[in-house]
Amino acid sequence: MYETSDIRNGLKIEFDGQPYVVTYFQFVKPGKGTAFTRTKLKSLTSGNVLDRTFRTGEKLQPADIEEREMQYIYPEGNMRVFMDTTSFEQVMIEDSVLADDARWLIDEMMVRVLFWNGRPINIELPNFVELEITYCEPGVKGNTATGATKTAELSTGASVNVPLFVEQGETIKIDTRTGEYVERVRK
Repeated sequence: MYETSDIRNGLKIEFDGQPYVVTYFQFVKPGKGTAFTRTKLKSLTSGNVLDRTFRTGEKLQPADIEEREMQYIYPEGNMRVFMDTTSFEQVMIEDSVLADDARWLIDEMMVRVLFWNGRPINIELPNFVELEITYCEPGVKGNTATGATKTAELSTGASVNVPLFVEQGETIKIDTRTGEYVERVRK
């Protein structure tokens, strides 16, 4: 069991029968009354965010989460196939479970697959991924306003906003946490 003093970002707990991860916490010691911890909990199954306040001394149930390093192999219908590189066991995860994370998956990418009660519920991608631009409009000369961007289609089918100087066929680095362009990659 966790105490409220154990709360930190990234802590995985079970709350109302569902697994959650702490994304924000703030310890509050009011002038009058008992101290408490204000938190934001993100559901590992649905992605919903919940605001919850815990009084000092409350007990928290640890989530039965197992993390395994797995390799993304290929899509199959509305599923994605991942393989454990040590046991060669394959796991299929629905696109609806992966949500927006599916747009950053490339063949042979290593990811952390989260299992709750033996069932895959989510993946953790690397922070950055390098993808090739398959289509974007050419930059127009003289259109150099500060911070101007254009939309680019990537090899995985995702779309991101990129600066005007980036061109089709180039490889760019994307932050998978925010879905934003980071930099051009020279190869």
